[in-house]
Amino acid sequence: MSPVPAPAKVLVSGANGYIAAWVVRTLLEQGYAVRGTVRAASKGDHLKKIFSSYGDKFELAVVEDITKDGAFDEAVKGVDLVEHTASPFHFNINHPDDLIVPAVKGTTSILNSILKNGSSVKRVVLTASCACVLKPGIIGKWDETSWNEPSILEVQEKGTKAPGIAMYRASKTLAEKGTPDILRDSCFACGDSRYSVVAAWEFVETHKGEIGWDLAVLNPPFVFGPPIHEVTSLDSLNTSMLDFFNAVVKGTKTNDELASQGSALIDVRDLGLAHVLAAQKAEAGGERIIVSAGPFFWQELVDVANSIQPPIIANLPKGVPGATKGKQYIIDYETGKSDRILGLKPRSFEETVRDILVDIKNRGYV
Repeated sequence: MSPVPAPAKVLVSGANGYIAAWVVRTLLEQGYAVRGTVRAASKGDHLKKIFSSYGDKFELAVVEDITKDGAFDEAVKGVDLVEHTASPFHFNINHPDDLIVPAVKGTTSILNSILKNGSSVKRVVLTASCACVLKPGIIGKWDETSWNEPSILEVQEKGTKAPGIAMYRASKTLAEKGTPDILRDSCFACGDSRYSVVAAWEFVETHKGEIGWDLAVLNPPFVFGPPIHEVTSLDSLNTSMLDFFNAVVKGTKTNDELASQGSALIDVRDLGLAHVLAAQKAEAGGERIIVSAGPFFWQELVDVANSIQPPIIANLPKGVPGATKGKQYIIDYETGKSDRILGLKPRSFEETVRDILVDIKNRGYV
């Protein structure tokens, strides 16, 4: 498929979210017109304020329940590009359906609406996650050929007793891939329709003779960086940024935890740009692309925060400086596709950490 350059019109789902707000901003900065969906008109007030300088280049559409069939029927009309970011990320979960239903049905709902009413759509960019890629409990460096089927199996077996992180990982994997081959027979045998779904890639394959658009999927790991979406209090920070605050600023992790726990990260601003590049690069169509700045231990981020001079925030936790030097990372990701197709050059950990600390201080959280 052809790339979708500015001044095309773009639909961004869940526009008031942490990642989505940066996607909207980057699109507007590059000359696109944006229609952002929110669950209620009041949810868009902050966005209208921060993007007021763009005038009628930015508009809002209310989609009250993304899981309903036809929820996006009106929103997709007249747009050239869809950036689907709306999906829950939190661990305050009582049942797997709390995450799986909105993740999966939100994806299938918008794809069905595009199939029905999105005749002008040329590309769909889906915000997935490295949660769909990794294999829990296995140390390694993963690439786009890997799928996290074990988390789906774990949630299927344990139900409400499964860890929240497993439920989240299962929801993202199901929303991107659909039902994994490993579970097809057992799903149909047990009649559990929650795990028998047709989501993004499977939807494209099923309807390839009917659609005039292609799919590009971005898989980010932990996302950090200064938020521009509405944050009314420290407690209302998104999950990843609250984790950062607790570990790097508040000091809730033990020295052993700082030196043994970690993941990989991408700055939210770079991820916003990646969403735009995924629309602009013809080669991104039909691709699954990991977007990561590299792996980290929490101790490394603490060390970076303490190395900034003059200090932005006084008396930060120190852990054991240098404790992870030379240590094998728990998890890492191949970023060759991102380099080759998107040409993305992620910013340094130091820049990300510095800007987060400035934002936290400016908000009065310390």
